[in-house]
Amino acid sequence: MTSRTMVIAVSVLVSAALATRAWAGAPTEVVKQYTEQVVKVLEDPALKGDDKRAERRATVRKIAVEVFDVNETARRALGRHWAARSPAEREEFVQLFTDLLDRTYVSRIDQYGGEKVRFVGETIDGETALVKTKIVTKQGTEIPVDGRLLHRNDKWLIYDIIIEGVSLVANYRAQFDKIITKSSYAELVRQLKDKSGDLSNGGTAPPPRRGSS
Repeated sequence: MTSRTMVIAVSVLVSAALATRAWAGAPTEVVKQYTEQVVKVLEDPALKGDDKRAERRATVRKIAVEVFDVNETARRALGRHWAARSPAEREEFVQLFTDLLDRTYVSRIDQYGGEKVRFVGETIDGETALVKTKIVTKQGTEIPVDGRLLHRNDKWLIYDIIIEGVSLVANYRAQFDKIITKSSYAELVRQLKDKSGDLSNGGTAPPPRRGSS
């Protein structure tokens, strides 16, 4: 899968999670409504064009906190290093991680070119769920992209996205752990504050690496 296609796949589902309020209902229905909302924004004629880029991106991120469990995603991404962080450090890390996702994926949402999302399955295990989808390109290529959700306060929230078996959370956790182990947590924070969005291993897009959250 090309890096552009990978970015599109993550962007559509991440931005879907960032684009609309949490909906009640089964996990698949929740993700479906998320996706429909973000695609509606991207296809809105009133938001087309370079001059509308800022407004378009602002629309898909304006109520992110309500529908994407960034705290859970950030906690899992930091992994074993989370426990050692103070409340202030955790709060700062969650914000930096949110900014990273925004720079890496939402800022590239304009690469979306009409790809469709096909829902193919759902598994619920207590308070967690897995929604299986396939992103269908204009060439007919199907890319497996699954969403992991948690049930919190009577609603389902996305906390991880898996592309062709590669977990977004696991990818970031490997990158963060490498930086902290080789250097320090302070160095990770420094790199996250770098607005380029690039980490020391060469980038933030998920590499072809298997892993689980």
